[in-house]
Amino acid sequence: MTFTVGSRLDGVQGRTGTIHTPHGDIRTPAFIPVGTKATVKAVLPESIKDIGAQAVLANAYHLFLQPGSDIVDEAGGLGKFMNWDGPTYTDSGGFQVMSLGTGYKKVLSEQFAGTGKKGRDGSDLEVAENKIRRAHIDDDGVTFRSHLDGTKLRFTSEVSMRIQHELGADIIFAFDELTTLLNSREYQEEALERTRLWAERCLVAHKQLTIARADKPYQQLFGVIQGAQYEDLRRKAARDLGSMEVDGQSFDGFGIGGALEKENLGTIVEWVSEELPENKARHLLGISEPDDLFAAIEAGADTFDCVNPSRVARNAAIYSPDGRFNITRAEFKRNFSPLVEGCDCYTCMHYTKAYLHHTFKAKEMIANTLATIHNEHYTVKLVDSIRDSIDNGTFAELKEETLGRFYAKKANGS
Repeated sequence: MTFTVGSRLDGVQGRTGTIHTPHGDIRTPAFIPVGTKATVKAVLPESIKDIGAQAVLANAYHLFLQPGSDIVDEAGGLGKFMNWDGPTYTDSGGFQVMSLGTGYKKVLSEQFAGTGKKGRDGSDLEVAENKIRRAHIDDDGVTFRSHLDGTKLRFTSEVSMRIQHELGADIIFAFDELTTLLNSREYQEEALERTRLWAERCLVAHKQLTIARADKPYQQLFGVIQGAQYEDLRRKAARDLGSMEVDGQSFDGFGIGGALEKENLGTIVEWVSEELPENKARHLLGISEPDDLFAAIEAGADTFDCVNPSRVARNAAIYSPDGRFNITRAEFKRNFSPLVEGCDCYTCMHYTKAYLHHTFKAKEMIANTLATIHNEHYTVKLVDSIRDSIDNGTFAELKEETLGRFYAKKANGS
């Protein structure tokens, strides 16, 4: 068993559970900090452990480019390479299909959905402003231009599986095509079928590599559910991958991927959760805002990853129970209180708003470190508290209190 279900929310898909890996259990729901290049930017792995993170996720595409998945393999795998002894995840490189291909973001407002057009080569005509297309898709895989030096690269299901086996993470993801909300319905259907066929190839390659590398711990393979904003496509993808078995190999869990309408995030996750096997974990890729976390957990998602807590931290944005604030504002210049009163993270226990204000203004690197520790701590602990609330029956109260405080200023128009 790779996943066991614990408590459940009444009348909805939400639940607690435990993912079992060779490097330890992950109690769910859980937030998984992103260490894109085998590091959560500006923060020691020891600090990530101290904040209570149960696992970290790294990016297969970036580690393939630098230092090379073969080097990580030689080092003993991702965890050993980065001095992290807990569970690890790697994504498949599928996100780069969109981000390098069109430059669009993962989450957009629903007003943009379905407004794209398909070019003669089957790809979108649109590319985000000030972006160039670095990825081109065909039925066999994706051809990239490295964002580092322009080198031409080729990713297929088999290449992604080889790279992720060399990286050695406990949980890896099938190679998929991540579309944008701007794609036409016709293109979404084509991409969904392409992802289904790639998923079958991933299962074959995963089994072959598992046998060939029998001296290594077993890696769980998660299939990725696409379908954008369309209910029928999402449900079809979940049924297809949920029942998929190739030569005795099936998926150990599932990633809920694809571009999402923020307004309908919970609804989309619910569609998928209703179709997927209940005894397998569901990971929602790229989500971390409080309202999204509550919506996704209630709808049945078990784990999450996102770069946002660390990314906004490097821009001086600080999470607090009363919303985000920018520490470089003049009002904090002589404020010698912690970032958040009562917070037990390392930053709040040892430093003041005035000090972070100063270090950001002075462009000192320690500012990024201290802000990231706090934001990752906030997000990890928020999901921990949601998990506890499911166990003790107080989910609704926690949701109302947390979101009411966090978005109070926005609700008041301030």
